[in-house]
Amino acid sequence: MSPAADRLAQLLGHFLPGPLPVRVRAWDGSQTGPADAPLVVLRSPDALRRLVWQPGELGLAEAYVTGDLDVEGDLVDALSTAGRSVRDRPATRPGPAGMAAATALAVRLGAVGPPPKRPDGRARLTGGLHSVARDRAGISHHYDLSNDFYALLLDESMAYSCAYWTRPDDAAYTLADAQRDKLDLICRKLGLGPGNRLLDVGCGWGSLTVHAARAYEARVTAVTLSRAQHEFVTERAAREGVADLVDVQLRHWRDIDGGGYDAAAAVEMGEHVGDTEYPAFAAKLHDVLRPGGRLMVQQMSRGSHAPGGGAFIETYIAPDMHMRPVGRTVDILEEAGMETRSVEALREHYATTIDAWRATLEQRWSDIEALVGTTTARIWRLYLAGASLAFAERRMGVDQILAVRPTREGASDMPATPTAWYAPGSRT
Repeated sequence: MSPAADRLAQLLGHFLPGPLPVRVRAWDGSQTGPADAPLVVLRSPDALRRLVWQPGELGLAEAYVTGDLDVEGDLVDALSTAGRSVRDRPATRPGPAGMAAATALAVRLGAVGPPPKRPDGRARLTGGLHSVARDRAGISHHYDLSNDFYALLLDESMAYSCAYWTRPDDAAYTLADAQRDKLDLICRKLGLGPGNRLLDVGCGWGSLTVHAARAYEARVTAVTLSRAQHEFVTERAAREGVADLVDVQLRHWRDIDGGGYDAAAAVEMGEHVGDTEYPAFAAKLHDVLRPGGRLMVQQMSRGSHAPGGGAFIETYIAPDMHMRPVGRTVDILEEAGMETRSVEALREHYATTIDAWRATLEQRWSDIEALVGTTTARIWRLYLAGASLAFAERRMGVDQILAVRPTREGASDMPATPTAWYAPGSRT
Protein backbone atom coordinates (compact mmCIF):
# COMPACT_ATOMS: atom_id res chain seq x y z
CA MET A 1 0.00 0.00 0.00
CA SER A 2 1.35 3.45 -0.92
CA PRO A 3 2.16 5.84 1.94
CA ALA A 4 -0.76 7.88 3.25
CA ALA A 5 0.97 11.15 2.30
CA ASP A 6 1.10 10.15 -1.37
CA ARG A 7 -2.61 9.33 -1.38
CA LEU A 8 -3.31 12.61 0.40
CA ALA A 9 -1.44 14.53 -2.31
CA GLN A 10 -3.45 12.74 -4.99
CA LEU A 11 -6.72 13.45 -3.18
CA LEU A 12 -5.97 17.15 -2.66
CA GLY A 13 -4.83 17.44 -6.26
CA HIS A 14 -8.38 16.80 -7.43
CA PHE A 15 -9.55 19.96 -5.66
CA LEU A 16 -6.45 22.21 -5.55
CA PRO A 17 -4.39 22.03 -8.75
CA GLY A 18 -0.65 22.49 -8.60
CA PRO A 19 1.84 21.84 -5.79
CA LEU A 20 0.64 21.60 -2.20
CA PRO A 21 0.77 24.94 -0.34
CA VAL A 22 2.16 23.22 2.79
CA ARG A 23 4.18 20.16 3.65
CA VAL A 24 2.02 17.38 5.07
CA ARG A 25 3.02 14.60 7.45
CA ALA A 26 0.44 11.83 7.70
CA TRP A 27 -0.37 9.58 10.64
CA ASP A 28 1.90 6.84 9.25
CA GLY A 29 4.92 9.18 9.27
CA SER A 30 5.05 9.69 5.50
CA GLN A 31 5.44 13.23 4.15
CA THR A 32 4.68 15.14 0.98
CA GLY A 33 4.82 18.73 -0.24
CA PRO A 34 7.51 21.41 -0.55
CA ALA A 35 10.40 20.88 1.87
CA ASP A 36 10.57 24.57 2.80
CA ALA A 37 6.83 25.00 3.41
CA PRO A 38 5.13 25.04 6.86
CA LEU A 39 4.57 21.51 8.17
CA VAL A 40 0.98 20.40 8.78
CA VAL A 41 0.62 17.17 10.76
CA LEU A 42 -2.42 14.94 10.32
CA ARG A 43 -2.49 12.76 13.42
CA SER A 44 -5.54 10.75 12.42
CA PRO A 45 -7.83 10.09 9.44
CA ASP A 46 -10.45 11.91 11.55
CA ALA A 47 -8.90 15.16 10.33
CA LEU A 48 -10.05 14.28 6.82
CA ARG A 49 -13.36 12.91 8.04
CA ARG A 50 -14.15 16.25 9.65
CA LEU A 51 -13.66 17.93 6.28
CA VAL A 52 -15.89 15.37 4.56
CA TRP A 53 -18.71 16.14 6.99
CA GLN A 54 -18.01 19.85 7.28
CA PRO A 55 -15.98 21.19 4.34
CA GLY A 56 -14.23 24.50 4.61
CA GLU A 57 -13.06 26.75 7.42
CA LEU A 58 -15.08 25.21 10.26
CA GLY A 59 -14.04 21.63 9.46
CA LEU A 60 -10.37 22.63 9.36
CA ALA A 61 -10.72 24.60 12.59
CA GLU A 62 -12.34 21.70 14.42
CA ALA A 63 -9.64 19.35 13.17
CA TYR A 64 -7.09 21.74 14.69
CA VAL A 65 -8.76 22.35 18.04
CA THR A 66 -9.26 18.60 18.60
CA GLY A 67 -5.62 17.90 17.79
CA ASP A 68 -6.44 15.70 14.77
CA LEU A 69 -4.53 18.32 12.78
CA ASP A 70 -1.55 20.26 14.07
CA VAL A 71 1.06 22.68 12.80
CA GLU A 72 4.75 22.60 13.58
CA GLY A 73 6.26 26.06 13.78
CA ASP A 74 4.45 29.39 13.66
CA LEU A 75 0.71 29.00 13.16
CA VAL A 76 0.32 32.45 11.57
CA ASP A 77 3.01 31.61 9.00
CA ALA A 78 1.23 28.37 8.10
CA LEU A 79 -2.17 30.06 7.80
CA SER A 80 -0.70 32.88 5.71
CA THR A 81 1.13 30.56 3.33
CA ALA A 82 -1.84 28.23 2.87
CA GLY A 83 -4.34 31.07 2.53
CA ARG A 84 -2.26 32.95 -0.01
CA SER A 85 -1.83 29.81 -2.08
CA VAL A 86 -5.54 29.02 -2.07
CA ARG A 87 -6.43 32.61 -3.00
CA ASP A 88 -3.92 32.52 -5.87
CA ARG A 89 -5.17 29.11 -7.05
CA PRO A 90 -8.90 28.86 -6.34
CA ALA A 91 -10.19 25.37 -5.59
CA THR A 92 -11.90 23.48 -8.40
CA ARG A 93 -14.67 20.89 -8.39
CA PRO A 94 -13.67 17.75 -10.33
CA GLY A 95 -15.96 16.18 -12.91
CA PRO A 96 -17.70 12.81 -12.42
CA ALA A 97 -14.57 10.74 -13.12
CA GLY A 98 -12.47 12.92 -10.85
CA MET A 99 -15.03 12.73 -8.04
CA ALA A 100 -15.11 8.95 -8.34
CA ALA A 101 -11.31 8.78 -8.07
CA ALA A 102 -11.29 11.23 -5.16
CA THR A 103 -13.96 9.21 -3.35
CA ALA A 104 -11.96 6.01 -3.79
CA LEU A 105 -8.87 7.70 -2.35
CA ALA A 106 -10.89 9.07 0.58
CA VAL A 107 -12.20 5.57 1.36
CA ARG A 108 -8.69 4.12 1.28
CA LEU A 109 -7.47 6.88 3.61
CA GLY A 110 -10.20 6.20 6.17
CA ALA A 111 -11.89 9.55 5.61
CA VAL A 112 -15.30 8.04 4.95
CA GLY A 113 -17.37 7.01 7.95
CA PRO A 114 -19.64 8.39 10.67
CA PRO A 115 -19.09 12.03 11.69
CA PRO A 116 -16.46 12.53 14.40
CA LYS A 117 -17.62 13.98 17.72
CA ARG A 118 -17.63 17.74 17.64
CA PRO A 119 -15.34 19.50 20.13
CA ASP A 120 -16.70 21.22 23.20
CA GLY A 121 -17.00 24.98 23.26
CA ARG A 122 -19.61 25.69 20.59
CA ALA A 123 -21.94 28.57 21.33
CA ARG A 124 -25.51 27.32 21.65
CA LEU A 125 -27.78 30.34 21.50
CA THR A 126 -31.55 30.25 21.29
CA GLY A 127 -34.28 32.83 20.92
CA GLY A 128 -34.70 35.76 18.57
CA LEU A 129 -31.57 37.28 17.06
CA HIS A 130 -30.33 40.09 19.34
CA SER A 131 -33.12 39.67 21.84
CA VAL A 132 -31.96 40.63 25.33
CA ALA A 133 -31.79 37.00 26.44
CA ARG A 134 -29.86 35.88 23.36
CA ASP A 135 -27.46 38.84 23.54
CA ARG A 136 -26.83 38.06 27.21
CA ALA A 137 -26.08 34.41 26.35
CA GLY A 138 -23.74 35.43 23.53
CA ILE A 139 -21.86 37.91 25.72
CA SER A 140 -21.66 35.32 28.49
CA HIS A 141 -20.25 32.70 26.10
CA HIS A 142 -17.34 34.95 25.21
CA TYR A 143 -16.68 37.18 28.22
CA ASP A 144 -17.70 34.92 31.10
CA LEU A 145 -15.22 32.22 30.11
CA SER A 146 -13.32 33.12 33.27
CA ASN A 147 -12.01 36.35 34.75
CA ASP A 148 -8.92 34.36 35.67
CA PHE A 149 -8.43 33.37 32.02
CA TYR A 150 -8.52 36.98 30.83
CA ALA A 151 -6.24 38.01 33.68
CA LEU A 152 -3.69 35.51 32.34
CA LEU A 153 -4.10 36.65 28.71
CA LEU A 154 -4.37 40.44 29.04
CA ASP A 155 -2.18 43.07 30.65
CA GLU A 156 -2.85 44.39 34.14
CA SER A 157 -5.35 46.99 32.86
CA MET A 158 -7.57 44.11 31.63
CA ALA A 159 -8.14 46.04 28.39
CA TYR A 160 -9.51 43.61 25.80
CA SER A 161 -9.37 45.86 22.75
CA CYS A 162 -6.87 47.34 20.32
CA ALA A 163 -4.00 49.18 22.02
CA TYR A 164 -2.29 52.33 20.71
CA TRP A 165 1.42 51.74 20.13
CA THR A 166 3.14 55.13 20.32
CA ARG A 167 6.67 53.73 20.77
CA PRO A 168 6.65 50.32 19.03
CA ASP A 169 10.44 50.29 18.51
CA ASP A 170 11.20 50.86 22.20
CA ALA A 171 12.06 47.49 23.77
CA ALA A 172 11.00 48.78 27.18
CA TYR A 173 7.56 49.78 25.87
CA THR A 174 5.00 47.12 26.80
CA LEU A 175 1.42 46.16 25.99
CA ALA A 176 0.38 47.78 29.27
CA ASP A 177 1.99 51.04 28.12
CA ALA A 178 0.20 50.85 24.76
CA GLN A 179 -3.14 50.16 26.43
CA ARG A 180 -2.65 53.13 28.75
CA ASP A 181 -1.86 55.30 25.73
CA LYS A 182 -5.08 54.06 24.07
CA LEU A 183 -7.15 54.91 27.15
CA ASP A 184 -5.52 58.36 27.30
CA LEU A 185 -6.22 58.91 23.60
CA ILE A 186 -9.91 58.11 24.08
CA CYS A 187 -10.23 60.34 27.14
CA ARG A 188 -8.45 63.21 25.38
CA LYS A 189 -10.56 62.88 22.24
CA LEU A 190 -13.63 63.02 24.46
CA GLY A 191 -12.19 66.10 26.21
CA LEU A 192 -12.81 64.63 29.65
CA GLY A 193 -12.12 66.68 32.73
CA PRO A 194 -13.13 66.76 36.40
CA GLY A 195 -16.85 66.28 36.88
CA ASN A 196 -17.64 65.36 33.25
CA ARG A 197 -20.19 62.55 32.90
CA LEU A 198 -19.07 59.60 30.75
CA LEU A 199 -21.23 56.69 29.63
CA ASP A 200 -19.07 53.60 28.95
CA VAL A 201 -21.27 51.20 26.96
CA GLY A 202 -19.91 47.64 27.05
CA CYS A 203 -17.35 48.45 29.72
CA GLY A 204 -15.52 45.10 29.73
CA TRP A 205 -13.39 44.71 32.83
CA GLY A 206 -13.42 48.43 33.48
CA SER A 207 -10.16 49.61 31.93
CA LEU A 208 -11.64 52.81 30.43
CA THR A 209 -14.10 53.29 33.29
CA VAL A 210 -11.43 53.23 35.99
CA HIS A 211 -8.88 55.19 33.96
CA ALA A 212 -11.34 57.99 33.17
CA ALA A 213 -12.36 58.22 36.84
CA ARG A 214 -8.85 58.01 38.28
CA ALA A 215 -6.82 60.05 35.75
CA TYR A 216 -9.47 62.53 34.57
CA GLU A 217 -11.83 62.64 37.60
CA ALA A 218 -14.80 61.91 35.33
CA ARG A 219 -18.03 60.49 36.71
CA VAL A 220 -18.59 57.26 34.85
CA THR A 221 -21.67 55.11 34.27
CA ALA A 222 -20.42 51.71 33.11
CA VAL A 223 -22.83 49.32 31.38
CA THR A 224 -22.33 45.60 30.73
CA LEU A 225 -24.45 42.51 30.04
CA SER A 226 -21.86 40.20 31.63
CA ARG A 227 -22.51 39.30 35.27
CA ALA A 228 -18.86 38.35 35.77
CA GLN A 229 -17.72 41.71 34.40
CA HIS A 230 -20.30 43.61 36.47
CA GLU A 231 -18.97 42.06 39.67
CA PHE A 232 -15.36 42.53 38.60
CA VAL A 233 -15.71 46.23 37.70
CA THR A 234 -17.68 46.99 40.87
CA GLU A 235 -14.98 45.41 43.01
CA ARG A 236 -12.21 47.00 40.94
CA ALA A 237 -13.62 50.51 41.30
CA ALA A 238 -13.69 50.06 45.07
CA ARG A 239 -10.21 48.53 45.15
CA GLU A 240 -8.73 51.38 43.09
CA GLY A 241 -10.42 54.09 45.12
CA VAL A 242 -12.88 55.46 42.55
CA ALA A 243 -16.12 53.83 43.70
CA ASP A 244 -17.59 57.27 44.40
CA LEU A 245 -17.10 58.19 40.73
CA VAL A 246 -18.25 54.91 39.15
CA ASP A 247 -21.74 53.43 38.76
CA VAL A 248 -21.68 49.94 37.23
CA GLN A 249 -24.96 48.77 35.72
CA LEU A 250 -25.93 45.28 34.55
CA ARG A 251 -28.23 45.97 31.63
CA HIS A 252 -28.73 45.81 27.87
CA TRP A 253 -27.88 48.92 25.87
CA ARG A 254 -31.56 49.28 24.97
CA ASP A 255 -32.35 49.71 28.67
CA ILE A 256 -29.93 52.57 29.33
CA ASP A 257 -31.94 55.40 30.83
CA GLY A 258 -31.22 59.00 31.62
CA GLY A 259 -29.26 61.43 29.51
CA GLY A 260 -27.28 64.63 29.57
CA TYR A 261 -23.92 62.86 29.35
CA ASP A 262 -20.93 64.96 28.35
CA ALA A 263 -19.39 61.98 26.57
CA ALA A 264 -20.09 58.38 25.62
CA ALA A 265 -17.82 55.56 24.50
CA ALA A 266 -18.43 52.18 22.91
CA VAL A 267 -15.07 50.42 22.66
CA GLU A 268 -15.37 47.30 20.47
CA MET A 269 -18.92 46.75 21.67
CA GLY A 270 -20.77 47.78 18.51
CA GLU A 271 -19.73 44.53 16.77
CA HIS A 272 -22.16 42.71 19.08
CA VAL A 273 -25.15 44.98 18.38
CA GLY A 274 -26.28 43.45 15.09
CA ASP A 275 -26.99 44.82 11.64
CA THR A 276 -30.66 45.74 11.82
CA GLU A 277 -30.31 46.93 15.43
CA TYR A 278 -27.40 49.32 14.81
CA PRO A 279 -29.51 52.35 13.77
CA ALA A 280 -31.39 52.11 17.09
CA PHE A 281 -28.05 51.76 18.91
CA ALA A 282 -26.75 54.91 17.19
CA ALA A 283 -29.97 56.74 18.08
CA LYS A 284 -29.57 55.68 21.72
CA LEU A 285 -26.01 57.03 21.80
CA HIS A 286 -27.20 60.31 20.31
CA ASP A 287 -30.07 60.65 22.76
CA VAL A 288 -28.04 60.05 25.93
CA LEU A 289 -25.63 62.88 25.06
CA ARG A 290 -26.26 66.51 25.83
CA PRO A 291 -25.98 68.94 22.89
CA GLY A 292 -22.25 69.32 22.32
CA GLY A 293 -21.58 65.93 23.92
CA ARG A 294 -18.93 63.78 22.26
CA LEU A 295 -19.04 60.13 21.21
CA MET A 296 -16.12 57.77 20.71
CA VAL A 297 -16.82 54.51 18.86
CA GLN A 298 -13.84 52.16 18.52
CA GLN A 299 -15.03 49.36 16.28
CA MET A 300 -13.80 46.61 13.99
CA SER A 301 -14.78 46.64 10.33
CA ARG A 302 -14.83 44.29 7.38
CA GLY A 303 -15.56 44.61 3.69
CA SER A 304 -19.17 44.42 2.53
CA HIS A 305 -18.62 40.90 1.17
CA ALA A 306 -17.95 39.39 4.62
CA PRO A 307 -19.72 41.34 7.36
CA GLY A 308 -19.56 38.66 10.06
CA GLY A 309 -16.66 37.17 11.93
CA GLY A 310 -16.45 33.97 9.90
CA ALA A 311 -17.76 30.48 10.64
CA PHE A 312 -15.14 29.58 13.26
CA ILE A 313 -15.34 32.84 15.23
CA GLU A 314 -19.13 32.93 15.16
CA THR A 315 -19.37 29.29 16.27
CA TYR A 316 -16.72 29.21 19.00
CA ILE A 317 -15.74 32.77 19.96
CA ALA A 318 -18.25 35.58 19.42
CA PRO A 319 -21.63 34.45 18.07
CA ASP A 320 -23.98 36.89 16.31
CA MET A 321 -21.21 39.38 15.54
CA HIS A 322 -21.73 41.84 12.71
CA MET A 323 -19.09 44.09 11.19
CA ARG A 324 -19.52 46.44 8.27
CA PRO A 325 -17.31 48.84 6.29
CA VAL A 326 -16.33 51.80 8.48
CA GLY A 327 -17.99 54.22 6.10
CA ARG A 328 -21.34 52.55 6.62
CA THR A 329 -20.99 52.90 10.41
CA VAL A 330 -20.26 56.61 9.92
CA ASP A 331 -23.38 56.88 7.75
CA ILE A 332 -25.55 55.29 10.45
CA LEU A 333 -24.17 57.56 13.18
CA GLU A 334 -24.83 60.63 11.07
CA GLU A 335 -28.31 59.40 10.15
CA ALA A 336 -28.94 59.30 13.91
CA GLY A 337 -28.05 62.99 14.18
CA MET A 338 -24.35 62.84 15.07
CA GLU A 339 -21.63 64.83 13.29
CA THR A 340 -18.44 62.90 12.56
CA ARG A 341 -15.32 64.87 13.49
CA SER A 342 -12.57 62.33 12.81
CA VAL A 343 -11.93 58.72 11.85
CA GLU A 344 -8.56 57.22 12.82
CA ALA A 345 -7.54 53.80 11.50
CA LEU A 346 -5.75 51.55 14.00
CA ARG A 347 -5.44 48.39 11.91
CA GLU A 348 -1.69 47.93 12.30
CA HIS A 349 -2.01 48.64 16.03
CA TYR A 350 -4.40 45.69 16.35
CA ALA A 351 -2.05 43.24 14.65
CA THR A 352 0.64 44.28 17.15
CA THR A 353 -1.80 44.02 20.07
CA ILE A 354 -2.96 40.54 19.10
CA ASP A 355 0.61 39.37 18.63
CA ALA A 356 1.31 40.52 22.20
CA TRP A 357 -1.67 38.45 23.41
CA ARG A 358 -0.42 35.49 21.36
CA ALA A 359 3.01 35.73 22.97
CA THR A 360 1.42 35.79 26.43
CA LEU A 361 -0.77 32.79 25.55
CA GLU A 362 2.28 30.75 24.59
CA GLN A 363 4.32 31.91 27.60
CA ARG A 364 1.49 30.96 29.96
CA TRP A 365 0.26 27.97 27.99
CA SER A 366 0.48 25.44 30.81
CA ASP A 367 -1.43 27.72 33.21
CA ILE A 368 -4.10 28.53 30.62
CA GLU A 369 -4.44 24.88 29.59
CA ALA A 370 -4.85 23.84 33.23
CA LEU A 371 -7.49 26.53 33.78
CA VAL A 372 -9.72 26.15 30.71
CA GLY A 373 -8.69 22.82 29.18
CA THR A 374 -6.73 21.88 26.07
CA THR A 375 -9.60 22.31 23.61
CA THR A 376 -10.43 25.87 24.73
CA ALA A 377 -6.75 26.79 24.82
CA ARG A 378 -6.34 25.55 21.23
CA ILE A 379 -9.49 27.44 20.18
CA TRP A 380 -7.90 30.63 21.45
CA ARG A 381 -4.54 29.86 19.88
CA LEU A 382 -6.24 29.47 16.49
CA TYR A 383 -8.51 32.48 17.04
CA LEU A 384 -5.65 34.84 17.88
CA ALA A 385 -3.49 33.57 15.02
CA GLY A 386 -6.30 34.05 12.51
CA ALA A 387 -7.18 37.49 13.90
CA SER A 388 -3.58 38.69 13.74
CA LEU A 389 -3.39 37.62 10.11
CA ALA A 390 -6.73 39.22 9.21
CA PHE A 391 -5.57 42.63 10.43
CA ALA A 392 -2.07 42.29 8.99
CA GLU A 393 -3.48 41.37 5.56
CA ARG A 394 -6.13 44.13 5.61
CA ARG A 395 -9.07 41.74 5.61
CA MET A 396 -10.23 43.43 8.81
CA GLY A 397 -9.81 46.92 10.17
CA VAL A 398 -10.47 48.83 13.39
CA ASP A 399 -11.17 52.52 13.68
CA GLN A 400 -11.81 55.23 16.25
CA ILE A 401 -14.76 57.35 15.17
CA LEU A 402 -15.10 60.64 17.06
CA ALA A 403 -18.50 62.28 16.70
CA VAL A 404 -20.50 64.98 18.43
CA ARG A 405 -24.16 65.70 19.03
CA PRO A 406 -24.57 69.18 17.56
CA THR A 407 -26.37 71.91 19.45
CA ARG A 408 -29.80 73.11 18.35
CA GLU A 409 -28.05 75.84 16.36
CA GLY A 410 -25.85 73.26 14.62
CA ALA A 411 -22.63 74.06 16.48
CA SER A 412 -20.25 71.30 17.50
CA ASP A 413 -18.98 73.10 20.61
CA MET A 414 -15.52 71.80 19.67
CA PRO A 415 -12.28 73.68 18.93
CA ALA A 416 -11.56 74.12 15.24
CA THR A 417 -8.31 72.12 15.18
CA PRO A 418 -7.91 68.42 16.08
CA THR A 419 -4.89 68.97 18.34
CA ALA A 420 -7.03 71.20 20.53
CA TRP A 421 -9.73 68.53 20.78
CA TYR A 422 -7.38 66.18 22.55
CA ALA A 423 -6.70 68.35 25.59
CA PRO A 424 -8.36 67.40 28.88
CA GLY A 425 -11.46 69.48 29.45
CA SER A 426 -11.31 70.89 25.89
CA ARG A 427 -14.86 72.19 25.84
CA THR A 428 -15.86 75.63 24.65
